[in-house]
Amino acid sequence: MELNGVFIEDEYAEAFPNWACRVIITAINEKWAVNAATEATGFATSAIGCPCEAGIERILSPEETPDGRPGVAIMIFAGGKKKVKEQVVERLAECVLTSPTAAVFDGMPDAEERIDVKLHFFGDKFEHKVEVGGRQCWAIPIMNGEYIGEEEFGIVKGIAGGNFFIMGESVEAALEASEKAIEAIKTVPGSITSFPVVASGSKVGSNAYKFMPATTNEKYCPTIRDQVEDTKVPEGVACIYEIVIDGVDEEAIKAATKAGVEAAVTVPGIKQITSGNFGGNLGPYKFQLSEIL
Repeated sequence: MELNGVFIEDEYAEAFPNWACRVIITAINEKWAVNAATEATGFATSAIGCPCEAGIERILSPEETPDGRPGVAIMIFAGGKKKVKEQVVERLAECVLTSPTAAVFDGMPDAEERIDVKLHFFGDKFEHKVEVGGRQCWAIPIMNGEYIGEEEFGIVKGIAGGNFFIMGESVEAALEASEKAIEAIKTVPGSITSFPVVASGSKVGSNAYKFMPATTNEKYCPTIRDQVEDTKVPEGVACIYEIVIDGVDEEAIKAATKAGVEAAVTVPGIKQITSGNFGGNLGPYKFQLSEIL
């Protein structure tokens, strides 16, 4: 099929189950909310080598936050309930509690599964309970006033690894299309792009170095197209970027994929859109591009 004159390969993205937690971070202004969110989602691009996958879901207006201040929603994905709890605790304690004027709130208050994130002990018995926006929180005295935070967060069984590849005739075209795709995905609730743009797509394992858990996906490397028998780089393609999507459910990943692809194909110089998979060996979820679009 074609979309805006761009060939869409009838391929599927393969994804796997993960636990997801959504956290709302607020601050005195959007700048500091974004700063705290950026720190809290650092070193969290891929489960291959990072302790979790995390990213900014979207910017929130004061009307959307419990304390009526500017905010950012972030999402943290990990392979088990214990692991996701560890990552939420560590990232809120080290990156948000320490950030000027920051406060945190549960972004999934209706989730049945819950985790405890007890940071109030940092108050060394000077902490006290407060109610903010109808929510029970702890206030911890710190040097710029008080840190306000909920200490119970909802988690759900999410999905990691949705993806699509943008193939362009130049780096400039592919990168512009990727940027447009990311901006479109930011409007889709319940989804994140943890990288957000992948330049070094990988395959599981190695053909040459058995100690490597993942190595370059040579089938999608334009500079060695003539050296790879089963290359997947079409003629005229000089650059490929991968967009990886994690979501709270299948519908979130489908919506994010659709929004991202539709935005990407508006850029001149985009030759093809496809998806990556491992023949069904990675996970049980399959997102077929032709069905989504």
